[in-house]
Amino acid sequence: MKTYDYIIVLKKRSYAMIDGISQLMLLLSIAAFIYTAIQYPASLPVALVFCVAIIGWLAFCYWQKQRGVQPFYRLALLFAAVGWYMQKDGIWISLIYLIASMLEKQVKFPEEIAFDAEEVVMNTFPKKRYKWSDLNNIVLKDGLLTIDFKNNKLIQKELDEAADEKVAQEFNLFVQEKLSQHQD
Repeated sequence: MKTYDYIIVLKKRSYAMIDGISQLMLLLSIAAFIYTAIQYPASLPVALVFCVAIIGWLAFCYWQKQRGVQPFYRLALLFAAVGWYMQKDGIWISLIYLIASMLEKQVKFPEEIAFDAEEVVMNTFPKKRYKWSDLNNIVLKDGLLTIDFKNNKLIQKELDEAADEKVAQEFNLFVQEKLSQHQD
């Protein structure tokens, strides 16, 4: 496990669109399972189990959101994936739900930028790595992190919590030292 000199936690993004897509996928699954149970009464017990499991997890996620905790729909998406797998010709839809359940946590992971002697790493999905030689300047000031690349790309992100002045000065000195060491 690599140790970084500084890790900057960025302001949380809104996951409303991701949550909305997850909820829509789950509601479509419930509707499909109910339709299957109506069309094929023998499948009623299995469809009912998956519908209850998905609805139960949706209720839990709603409760989490009301408490101010970020909900994760991945378990319900996994229930839906298994339910789709058990449907006739549902394997492809099952794979989509399985992929969605695996990616949800990665997409909702808090965005951080890590700095060490060799590189700058953004823990986005997928991870982005930058060498110090690719950068012109990095400044941490007034709750904003600004990264200026040599290719004229500029990234400016708001911090989750504003760093105190001493830590910001230490960080900026560290960055200037690394940038001066890696100039072309």
